[in-house]
Amino acid sequence: MSNAPQLRIPATYMRGGTSKGVFFRREDLPERAREPGPARDALLMRVIGSPDPYGKHTDGMGGATSSTSKCVIIAKASLPDHDVDYLYGQVSIDSAFVDWSGNCGNLSAAVGPFAIANGLVDPARVPENGICTVRIWQANIGKTIVAQVPVVDGQVQETGDFELDGVTFPAAEIVLEFLDPADEGEGGGAMFPTGNLVDELDVPGVGALKATMITAGIPTVFVNAADLGYDGTELQPAINEDRSALAKLEAIRVAGALRMGLIQAPEDAVTRQHTPKVAFVAPAKDYVASSGKRIAAGDIDLNVRALSMGKLHHAMMGTASVAIATAAAVPGTLVNLAAGGGGREAVRFGHPSGTLRVGAAVAQVDGQWTATKAVMSRSARVLMEGAVRVPADSF
Repeated sequence: MSNAPQLRIPATYMRGGTSKGVFFRREDLPERAREPGPARDALLMRVIGSPDPYGKHTDGMGGATSSTSKCVIIAKASLPDHDVDYLYGQVSIDSAFVDWSGNCGNLSAAVGPFAIANGLVDPARVPENGICTVRIWQANIGKTIVAQVPVVDGQVQETGDFELDGVTFPAAEIVLEFLDPADEGEGGGAMFPTGNLVDELDVPGVGALKATMITAGIPTVFVNAADLGYDGTELQPAINEDRSALAKLEAIRVAGALRMGLIQAPEDAVTRQHTPKVAFVAPAKDYVASSGKRIAAGDIDLNVRALSMGKLHHAMMGTASVAIATAAAVPGTLVNLAAGGGGREAVRFGHPSGTLRVGAAVAQVDGQWTATKAVMSRSARVLMEGAVRVPADSF
């Protein structure tokens, strides 16, 4: 019978936006897990408690949802004019898989505070009181994120009165700027990889759907809620308890991934669960959020619901929020049309937990749309710090 000792690995458990995950300094990981490969993936899966056929993560730090099955590795910056490298792993719940294909916009809010608290930002640049600007290299997608982190008495300010729908308690506001958010390296080499603002997407078993496919923030496939028989006010139970609905939405995701050039064959989607995202949009309409809060149509520009790792998200992923902001700013996309059309520098959209305001700056260059930045506010907080324990023979 195996009786391997447990390793003690320094770690911090943090909430960022509406997600939470286990944060590591790269230098604190066991040496064989500091580089990409099976050892690193196996370690992070054991930390989270995956794969778990029971879907509970009882024997790990995960929360058995896409929002809480996450790990982050932070290191000193590998590029000039940046403070840290940020690498994000989305850990599958019931399969032995870690997806490194995209970013987590919500946990991006926790990277700056973690970097400051762990001495990864030059102390000379951390004010005694004020805002510390942390330049983050998002290593998964090769993009820069600028975090504006409040500091009080030389320490990261975590408490405050900024309220974020989907998070129970208020905290300090952290403003995030996602620079040049379109991932031109994927698909067709453009923000809209098909070259169109709206496509007819043929989905096996579903039929032809109008779709806007964009790579800003994270590759995302937007469709109209009405084309799926929805009105855009749905909460999690309406989708996540309907197996046929989940199967239909996964089919849309796979068809979109193929059309965007993210995968070469349908079976490849199994190894790319984190991206692309699928979201459905609808004009503004009154609804009651999951918290019981009433959302009035007059207070929002549109409704959006998005799926993450095969389930409807309880709020909205940060990266998908970037995609929403960018698509809304481009006249003629499904997102823009659902919001009422025209030029828009910012929108407030409704999601299952409430509302969120996001903005983006876009322009046409040589006939192609580009985005210079997307901006949103989030918050972050340390939940626990110390060390995680994993059996030494688990990786």
